[in-house]
Amino acid sequence: MHASILHILNTTKTRIQALGPQTCREGLDMGFEKRDFISAVADAKADGKVPVIAEVKPASPGRAFRDILPGTAAELAWEMEEAGAVAVSVLTEPLVFRGSLENLDAVRNTVCLPVLRKDFIIDRKQLDEVQSDLVLLIAGILGEELGVFVELAIEKGFEPLVEVHNKQELDLALKTAARIIGINNRDLETLKINLGTTEELAPIIRECDLDHGTRHLIISESGMNSVLDVRRVIQAGADAVLIGSALMESNSVFDKTKEFVQSAGWR
Repeated sequence: MHASILHILNTTKTRIQALGPQTCREGLDMGFEKRDFISAVADAKADGKVPVIAEVKPASPGRAFRDILPGTAAELAWEMEEAGAVAVSVLTEPLVFRGSLENLDAVRNTVCLPVLRKDFIIDRKQLDEVQSDLVLLIAGILGEELGVFVELAIEKGFEPLVEVHNKQELDLALKTAARIIGINNRDLETLKINLGTTEELAPIIRECDLDHGTRHLIISESGMNSVLDVRRVIQAGADAVLIGSALMESNSVFDKTKEFVQSAGWR
């Protein structure tokens, strides 16, 4: 595993220790209604649009895009929603990605879209920190515990998005109750990006669904910088794309999100 990922995991463990036994916020489950991501994707596809999960991403390992406080996070998410995104992903890892739980709260209170919490979830306490509609669970980090975390997330009202980077992790993911599988085109070992990862893994998911009568939603994540990139992964079998860096680097988050949403390669 890449040094920066190991660093994030170590700092995440320190963060969790600081939480103490009582993390559950008052009224966390009071009046919370999960927004339906799976229907949002189906609706976008029916309209001939590309389902885009747009990401509020202050930084990535080795690169800072912009400082994002809750007010800015809310504004960005509003632009993403207006441009036709099907969901908003919010980084909550504070040290390397410079995200925050406050950014997630601000976004969810501003938009009507489903909101994905993007963090390194390694402890059940983290599932009591904040409300979101979807939660990222990384197969390469959770390993054999993945199934337990998927069940726990569902029990707590989240829709788990299980992220995989290779065939071994995909095999683990397909054994869980997760309905959404994210194929990350960035290698966890080298951090190099290869869109061929989606082309390799998406057909395996489709075949598994045909064999078992299941239906997984496939998200292609990382490395899409152009309309051609988006079309490539959609044609490979992805139902939706998750895009962060390309939006954060653009002059207009609204225009860039819209460009991707309207880049339909549906046939």
